[in-house]
Amino acid sequence: MTTENNSAINVVMFEKSKQFTSSELARMIDISAVQAFHGKKEIDEMVLAAKKYRFISVHTLPAWTAYLSNALADNPDILPGAPVGFPSGGMHTAVKEAEALQLIRDGVKEMDMVVNIGRLLSGDFGYVREEIRRIRHTAAEVPLKIILEVHYLSEDMIKTACDICMEEKADFIKTGTGWAPTGATLETVQLIARHTAGGIKIKASGGIRTMDTLMKMYQFGVARFGINLRTSIELIEACASEGR
Repeated sequence: MTTENNSAINVVMFEKSKQFTSSELARMIDISAVQAFHGKKEIDEMVLAAKKYRFISVHTLPAWTAYLSNALADNPDILPGAPVGFPSGGMHTAVKEAEALQLIRDGVKEMDMVVNIGRLLSGDFGYVREEIRRIRHTAAEVPLKIILEVHYLSEDMIKTACDICMEEKADFIKTGTGWAPTGATLETVQLIARHTAGGIKIKASGGIRTMDTLMKMYQFGVARFGINLRTSIELIEACASEGR
C-alpha cells in the first residue's frame, strides 16, 4: 500500500474517532497510582475519580491490590489492576509467579507484567518466552498485558518482543511503565501496530497528554491508554464540554 493511501485511510479513521463520547473515551483509559510515594490518599482519589468518570481500570502497586479491590467491589465494571515485576522486570520468574498468584488472591482483574528487559536486550529470547508463558498460565483468565519498556529497545527488538507476546497469548502489549524517560511515542505505537497487524491489543502508556495524540494512536489501533489522572480528567471533561 502506498504512503498516500495510508494517509487517506488515517484521515478517515481520525475523523471517525473524533465521534467518541466522553463515556466511551473513559472506557479506554486506565488510571494508576504506581509511583513509590503513592499511598492511601492517592488511591482513594483515584477510586473516587474512577467512579465519577467511569474509567475502565484503576491500577495500584501490589501491596494495595486487596484494598483497591474492596474499594471497587460495588463497581464491577471498574477493574482493579496491578503490575507484576514492576518497574524493572528483573525479578526471578518464580518471584513474578508468586506475585501474580498473590494478586489473583487479592482480587486483581487485570495484570501488567514488566518483561525482563535485561534478558531481552541480551538476546535471551528463550528466557523471555518461558517467563511470559509461565505468567500467562498463572494469570489464567485474568487479562495479561506485557510491558516492553520500549524506551530501551531498538525497532528490531520491539518487533521480536511483540512476536513473543503474540505467540505466548498475552492479551496486550503495553509500551512502558511510566518510569522510563520516554514511553508511548507516535512512531513506536505505529511500529507496534504495523508489526502486530491486529494480532494483539495495544496499550499506549507514558507521555500521552493531548486529545490529538490519543486520537492518532487510536487510529493506529491502540485499544487502551494509560494516562495520568489529571490529564485523563481533562480529556474526559473536554469531550463532555463539546456535548459528547
